[in-house]
Amino acid sequence: MSEVVCEDLIKVYKAGKIEVVALRGLNLNVSAGEFRAIVGPSGSGKTTLLNIIGGITKPTAGRVYVDGINIVDLPEKKLVEYRRKKVGFVFQFFNLVPTLTALENVELPMILAGMPREKRKQRAVELLRLVGLGDRMQHKPSELSGGEQQRVAIAAALANDPPLILADEPTGELDSVTSMQIAELFRKLHKELNKTVIVVTHDISVARLADRISRIADGVIVETFIPAEMKEGVKVELGVHERVVELENKKAQILNEIEKLKKDLSAGRITPDEFVERYNKLKEELNRIEEELTSLRV
Repeated sequence: MSEVVCEDLIKVYKAGKIEVVALRGLNLNVSAGEFRAIVGPSGSGKTTLLNIIGGITKPTAGRVYVDGINIVDLPEKKLVEYRRKKVGFVFQFFNLVPTLTALENVELPMILAGMPREKRKQRAVELLRLVGLGDRMQHKPSELSGGEQQRVAIAAALANDPPLILADEPTGELDSVTSMQIAELFRKLHKELNKTVIVVTHDISVARLADRISRIADGVIVETFIPAEMKEGVKVELGVHERVVELENKKAQILNEIEKLKKDLSAGRITPDEFVERYNKLKEELNRIEEELTSLRV
């Protein structure tokens, strides 16, 4: 378990003469062993905050203490060690190596950490069983559902037994039923393995399972509360308008891809089998987006 304390975090991104302020003196305190959800509209600084805590991004100013050590001041070699041993990352898009099996994907972080072969294989098997994939170990990502791929990604994040788990929109690419299963899995792992878990999410089902919820707006934490204090109309609190816009944009992109796919088939640039496979995947994603849009507009 790790305690995480962020003090006066500022992050400014520069693109030529343009400056974008992502974090504006943000403060956050996450107790060791706590499950904290970070919610807020798109562009409010959630992912930037997570990347700074994970040692991926350096803040422009401020401090981040993990177990009393200011990681902002760590030299690059120590920072690599911190990311490898102290932090497990779970991302929205799974980040699995497509040519490796589930077992090999979970072994990979342990290979990078120099763990002996037999020990890492045994641990990978244990972790895949823990996340409910004991019968899918030899399958590659393309042979797994979205929910199964995310379970593999979670097992990989746990591979080196890090005390801190950081998850960025871990249910963002999943349907509502699978999202709830993944949210429950995070809660289970948090309790059984005594991990500190920080999850950035738009997903109410994930946020409700956290010990506390922090809402971020314009680069600062504006309030922290327990799920029981969640207000009526919480969808607005979680940035529903921004999420709807984001989903509508995704929907438009998929519809464009489907039209392009039809043209490629007509022109003979792809085979009918390729068309069916890619069309079905796009249609599945479109249905998921429609379901979420419907739930947000209720």
